[in-house]
Amino acid sequence: MSRDVPPGAQDVLATATKTRELRLATVSFYSEQVLPRFIDVALGKAVVPIRRRVLEGLSGEVLEIGFGSGRNLPYLPSAVTRVLAVEPAGTAWRIASRRIGAAGIPVELIGTDGQDLAIPDASVDHVLVTWVLCTVPDVERALTEARRVLRPGGSLHFVEHGRSPHRRVADWQDRITPIWQRLFGGCHLNRPIDKLIEAGGFRLDTISTYRIGPELAGFMYEGVASKEP
Repeated sequence: MSRDVPPGAQDVLATATKTRELRLATVSFYSEQVLPRFIDVALGKAVVPIRRRVLEGLSGEVLEIGFGSGRNLPYLPSAVTRVLAVEPAGTAWRIASRRIGAAGIPVELIGTDGQDLAIPDASVDHVLVTWVLCTVPDVERALTEARRVLRPGGSLHFVEHGRSPHRRVADWQDRITPIWQRLFGGCHLNRPIDKLIEAGGFRLDTISTYRIGPELAGFMYEGVASKEP
């Protein structure tokens, strides 16, 4: 059978390849440059009271998974002596540089993947996650890793948006999540945060749920969880 390329096919294939490369470059620019800046603004002054509540009680060495642009730094208690940061977005880390400089405590970037933490077992006093578990591809693994690195008596402080308890809203979250993921860096609207944390080997000490804005993307889970023996 002839393997000759039909007339004009090479031009079509070349155009398709260039189009695909342009699309990938556009997606990359959006996820690496635009989205981190959007998140920095969207999770700014409006959620400061929430940040203050979630950070209350932190002390010693704190691992923050999803450090982002350093929005939590100004509200850390004075008892915190060091922050170990996990952050995959280079742009977010660059935005954070000013806040790191003003923080007055050491901040060290230790990795980019919360699913594979490059620190020893039982090496931090607390783990902090704020609006990040929605985007981690393997959230169960990330929570297992968080449990692994916590010292005995350590706790997980969290605030996350997730699955609504109302069936009609939850059904829409399931429908929209595949599209939402493409727009917002892999973000899931429909994760049952409380159940995931418990499945990761934690005991929920305190938890509150509430809504910020439309429930579809604004059903919040906030609390503290302890490492199960």
